[in-house]
Amino acid sequence: MGARTGVKSKKPSANGNGRFLELRLYVAGQSPKSLVALANLKKFCAEHLDGQYELQVIDLVKTPQLAQNDQILAIPTLVRKLPVPIRKIIGDLSDTTRVLVGLDLRDKAGAE
Repeated sequence: MGARTGVKSKKPSANGNGRFLELRLYVAGQSPKSLVALANLKKFCAEHLDGQYELQVIDLVKTPQLAQNDQILAIPTLVRKLPVPIRKIIGDLSDTTRVLVGLDLRDKAGAE
């Protein structure tokens, strides 16, 4: 895992029914919780975001100064930068309902 690993997905298409999300996952190296959070997030994005997101993984072991940017106090933490307002979810992201609510995607999930 690099200090900033960009996992970029396609931009929303004109006929897309979702909105574009800019996400950052703050992790601590290859710790078990960090690896589980990343795996859970990738699965969540594949199932619920239909490619309408950009994900940056930021390893705070390598670049601890980046924690200040988003006021990160615990890891792993997922930050939704866009759309505003900024939203944060702390933990391994295993609770899909909590992630949906945390990212303010509840309505979209209910429509599926």
